[in-house]
Amino acid sequence: MQGLSMSLLVIASLAVLAPLLVRALDRVIKVPLVVFEILLGMLLGPAVLGWVQSVEFTDTLADFGLAMLFFVAGTEIDFSLIRGRPAARAGIGWVISLTAGIGAGLILGPGLEAAVIIGVALCSTALGTLLPILRDAGESRTPLGIAVTALGAVGEFGPLVAISLFFSGKQLGPATAVLLGFIVLTGLAVFLASRSRHKFLHAHVTRTLHTSSQFAVRSIMFILTVLVVLSMTLGLDMLLGAFAAGILWKVVIARAPEQDRSVIEAKVDAIAFGFLVPIFFIDTGIDFDLGALTADPMTLALVPVFLILLLVVRGLPSMLAAPRHSTFAGKRAVALFGATGLPIIVAVTGIGQDTHLISNGIASALVGAGMLSVLLFPMLALRQRTPGAPVSAPRSQKHWGERR
Repeated sequence: MQGLSMSLLVIASLAVLAPLLVRALDRVIKVPLVVFEILLGMLLGPAVLGWVQSVEFTDTLADFGLAMLFFVAGTEIDFSLIRGRPAARAGIGWVISLTAGIGAGLILGPGLEAAVIIGVALCSTALGTLLPILRDAGESRTPLGIAVTALGAVGEFGPLVAISLFFSGKQLGPATAVLLGFIVLTGLAVFLASRSRHKFLHAHVTRTLHTSSQFAVRSIMFILTVLVVLSMTLGLDMLLGAFAAGILWKVVIARAPEQDRSVIEAKVDAIAFGFLVPIFFIDTGIDFDLGALTADPMTLALVPVFLILLLVVRGLPSMLAAPRHSTFAGKRAVALFGATGLPIIVAVTGIGQDTHLISNGIASALVGAGMLSVLLFPMLALRQRTPGAPVSAPRSQKHWGERR
């Protein structure tokens, strides 16, 4: 109990300290909040000071945080904006990234299964991490933001499908059938939800929005829990269920009054980014195996190698999704945003370690590269253009979102 109490106290303290550090350094350098959360967890964890240890309870809360991160990512995707050219181009780029990533994994990993893990990690895009950055920069609804959203949607859903197919413990045929069954069930639920007006639900949400009933929040937790448990029962990755839950909730609540939707979004952000998601990133830092990374110079050298591979394997194919007639600076920004990855990298390397398919050193190097990508790439991407400057010629705007 003493260890748990200390862990909770330290994690709560770090969750408050991290945004204060962001604020303090904001005029000098814009550092994403998650970087401070991970670094502080690493500093106070066993890797450095040893003031806090990872315990089962905080690990469970961290799993909830990761699920909430993917739920929020699902709610943020506006399919009416990314359908057609953005989604198609992003999908083609992701297939190229996966192929190139597995090829790189065959060179760097000990075998085919390790190569798949490395390849899936390298082809991910951290949509849940990028969305707050885009929102804060006022880019979420611009052509650049739409392109990044498409990249992130494919760059999170694609790796989740790959994780479920390759690491579910089933043969490829049965695993594919189970995955398709889950997608069909989720798609049917989304379709039925989109056909209904949900008047009773919306009315009850409005009545309880500012009461202790909090029906909207309870409904969100219900949908999230059902789809996460369903995905785990079917032997799929829980993040697939969390991502699908976010998409389903977005459809269910779409016709509610706009003011109610704004209030619910604020409540979800408070639960996710004010409570659970910081625990996930801080716990990631606490669990980070710095010793395995620094014990061998060759392993430490993998960090910049993986960082460059994120740019080459994920960033370059991401440029296919850039808006029509984008400037070269705009394409660079898209590539840098597309190469930003961390949550999927943490998840897939964790699976690789649990199944003893990759070493702790490779896992730590991949996570280290992911942390550096979150620190460097969004900041560099936003510097590719001045606020209000177009990433593409004006003539491209009328074509944006059209089906090719």
